[in-house]
Amino acid sequence: MNPKTAGTIRFPIGAKLVLIVTVILAVSLGATSFLVSWMVSRDLRLNAEDNNLSVNRRAAAAAETILSLTRSNALALLQGSVLEGAEQFTGFFFEQNRHVAALALAAGDGEIRFFINPQFSGRFDSPSGTVDPAAVAAYTAAQEAALRRAAAGDTLLVNASLQDMALLGFFFPLSTGGALPDRGAALVFFSAAGLEEALGGGTNVSFLVNDDGDLLVYPGLSAGSSGEASSAAETAADPLVVLARQSGKPFMQTLYTGPDGKRYFGAFSSVSQGYVITRIEEDLVFEGIAATTRRNLYLAGAVLFLAVILIWFFSKTISGPVKLLAAAAGRIKQGEFETGLSVKSADEIGFLTASFTEMGRGLAERERLKDAFGRFTNAAVAERAMKGELPLGGETREATIFFSDIRSFTAISEKLDPQEVVEFLNQYMTRMVDCVDKTGGVVDKFIGDAVMAVWGAPLSVGSPAQDALNCVKAALLMRASLYEYNKGRGGDKNPVIRIGCGINTGEVVAGQIGSSRRMEYTVIGDAVNLASRTESLNKPLGTDILITENTWNLIGPHLVTEEMPPVTVKGKEKPV
Repeated sequence: MNPKTAGTIRFPIGAKLVLIVTVILAVSLGATSFLVSWMVSRDLRLNAEDNNLSVNRRAAAAAETILSLTRSNALALLQGSVLEGAEQFTGFFFEQNRHVAALALAAGDGEIRFFINPQFSGRFDSPSGTVDPAAVAAYTAAQEAALRRAAAGDTLLVNASLQDMALLGFFFPLSTGGALPDRGAALVFFSAAGLEEALGGGTNVSFLVNDDGDLLVYPGLSAGSSGEASSAAETAADPLVVLARQSGKPFMQTLYTGPDGKRYFGAFSSVSQGYVITRIEEDLVFEGIAATTRRNLYLAGAVLFLAVILIWFFSKTISGPVKLLAAAAGRIKQGEFETGLSVKSADEIGFLTASFTEMGRGLAERERLKDAFGRFTNAAVAERAMKGELPLGGETREATIFFSDIRSFTAISEKLDPQEVVEFLNQYMTRMVDCVDKTGGVVDKFIGDAVMAVWGAPLSVGSPAQDALNCVKAALLMRASLYEYNKGRGGDKNPVIRIGCGINTGEVVAGQIGSSRRMEYTVIGDAVNLASRTESLNKPLGTDILITENTWNLIGPHLVTEEMPPVTVKGKEKPV
């Protein structure tokens, strides 16, 4: 962790808990709302399609009945009583068919006869009453092409509004025979009110178009109004009307996008010379589930808000004690191990607080032990002693002992100030100790300018031979390091440093030696004394590294050495 940001709380526990709970609740509530909405929407869609098709089929059946009766009744009248001169029957016909405004009969010779219903009732917002014969005659004369098609056998259903009356026109052929003219055609003007009632109303809107896609009946719009003209233009471009005219199917249902950009459930059924179209907006179908979904979302938001508030306050019961623990940790860092914390809960936080207090006591005890063992020269030895890995008293081990000494140190120190001597020795010792550490040795002690180190106690790297070889490697590293250190040195204040090294291998007693107030880990024995005597022989022999025969017997084949003449050293009866 960066020390600059170690005391900064970037992500508080409260924020994390709120985030976690928010994500869990949002995902769960959102997924539940989505699944419910999806399943209900699927059922609503199926029901809407079935219902829309049912409404369409009923409206088509009713419209077909009205159209068929209107055509058949008019045809029966025109082929029967009227043309035989019994015009008294027309009064009975118009009384029974008040929705028929007029009849027109076009003979093959071009003569047109008219029959006006004096009892006509349009049942629209426009005034009802007898249509003007002149208007009927003018309209019929203008429909020459339609009459010609009807005479040829076609049946047509068109918008035939007159005098602001909502009328439809039914063109159909007349059979020849009897008094009927050859290739004659009939035109029936009748009110669209019955068809409008048959198409019904409500959320499912049904309307009637003819084979050419012209709008004939649209609930709520008069057949001759400007509103209908607008609806007719929209209806002609309606994809469902286009599909009905092009599909060739008697009925069909689909989901489509209308000219207004809205989505519709649509169905159509064919009737005489036209189609009944029924549709309902998709938004109306799903309006209920959309409202329910919104209410669910509002409820989920309220639940989420309350959960966030509760979690936030709950997090305070965690973050507060944690902050106290953090403050106690800061005091421990400063060396104040008595935390002063008290356990206030029986949960994990209370358990952690109790453990933290015990840890503070343990650290205080460790600090006392560390202070006691700090009197050891080597940190590795002190660490092993703190872990209880050093036996009390002493133990016999085969080790390699190393001594080094600076040549003419007394003469050098006389030319330097005490501060300069200390600085120079610190630089020199740093290099020498680094060489010892790199090869697995332990610095036993510093004796003025002399260094004593041991390989094989308290730990061995594997074998006495390997320990001895590592000791020699350390001496060679010291020689190389001293060579680099001496570069650029020379003069009284910056003298060139030369050392002598003595190495011996043998049995020693390693252990803790000292008083109750001051002790150290060291090795003692004849092998240690011989190593010290060997180091002192470097000056008379003109060498810088001397090893004894004991060491050479272990690692001689690995070294390039030169045998020195035997020397009788103090404390030894025989030359070494």
